[in-house]
Amino acid sequence: MIRIPGLVLTDHTFTVPLDHADPSGPTVEVFAREVVAPDRAGDDLPWLVFLQGGPGSKSPRPSAPDERWLGRALKTHRVLLLDQRGTGRSTPISARTVAGMTDHALADYLKLFRADSIVRDAELIRRRLLGDGQWESLGQSYGGFVTLTYLSLAPEGLRACYVTGGLPGLTATADDVYARTYPRVAAKNAAYYARYPDDVATIRQLADVLADSEVRLPDGDRLTVDRFRFLGNAFGMGDGYERLHWLLDDAWHGDKLSDLFRHEVMTRTGFVDSPLFALQEYCYGQSGRPTRWAADRAIRDRDEFAAAATPLLFTGEMMYPWMFRDIAALRPFAGAADLLAEADDWPDLYDPARLAANEVPLAAVVYFDDMYVDADLSLETARTVGNTRVWVTNEYEHDGSAVSRGRVLARLMDMAAGRI
Repeated sequence: MIRIPGLVLTDHTFTVPLDHADPSGPTVEVFAREVVAPDRAGDDLPWLVFLQGGPGSKSPRPSAPDERWLGRALKTHRVLLLDQRGTGRSTPISARTVAGMTDHALADYLKLFRADSIVRDAELIRRRLLGDGQWESLGQSYGGFVTLTYLSLAPEGLRACYVTGGLPGLTATADDVYARTYPRVAAKNAAYYARYPDDVATIRQLADVLADSEVRLPDGDRLTVDRFRFLGNAFGMGDGYERLHWLLDDAWHGDKLSDLFRHEVMTRTGFVDSPLFALQEYCYGQSGRPTRWAADRAIRDRDEFAAAATPLLFTGEMMYPWMFRDIAALRPFAGAADLLAEADDWPDLYDPARLAANEVPLAAVVYFDDMYVDADLSLETARTVGNTRVWVTNEYEHDGSAVSRGRVLARLMDMAAGRI
């Protein structure tokens, strides 16, 4: 147990089956951190498990009680910050940890890190911590996808669910998702250039330098135009435009790209601790319907995203085969990524009939301008899942639960409880 100002933290590590269909087989470790307010540490509080976005992102490391949504949660709950399998301290997946695995073995291994396995981990953890008790869940972004899988596989473990920017299309294929994604990303680019019109020329000049010369990042990777364009992944956050604009403000040192710029680009686009994020198309894999690099196929039909276009359009949360050739941390996954793109034996992640009959209160915020999760697909899902209430807003971007200092979570809790 650790005490820091305003928080009491207790670390837990659980051993779970790698494949829940083979409980006597190999195991992995899943880490979670329990958080409670100091003045309530001895109280019998309801539990709230946090399901982080991503996929492939570890749970947040708390430093203050009013940070993000946590301050609101701790007023009434004991919180469990779960590192989903493959992330953080939960048998992490990285270039180092998969070294030596064949492409086929790695692909088979990675198939066991989708939402269905995460839910089964959570259920084992719930029973070990609460016995027969239920808990509530808060799913941010991809955590909302996990929530719908949870409600499909084990709703008996849940008392209420809150989802922030993460209601998935239940039957949407990868092609459906990316057909909707590119127009939203193009709109975010237009808004960026409307805010910073001088950046049209700045970015075009920088891209031409990258195309015509060999610029190396500190780890030795070449900085290509495509990798530079991936910085647009931030455009869906509240401060996303500023993240890019102020990076460009420090881009040049004389006639050379600055060390600071090259280091920042390497860090923001390196996937060192999140290769699962780069493999995210497999979240949309359905039985009999391989993804086959859907985002890469879709961009070929979008002339506005041509690398030679002016203004140069940045890409968003779309992943491409070139990443697994050009980015050091992803190269060990290249063969497995191709195998996953062709896989057609995926188990179902959602049970439409069970979701239609859902009785667990589900309250979700849908961000009207969300770049990452299509609002129309989210609303279609909300209409088909029982006992669901939705709040649609353009007050926040995708990170609304983080920047609202608990206001988003408070409203969802009130909605689920029937107070509003």
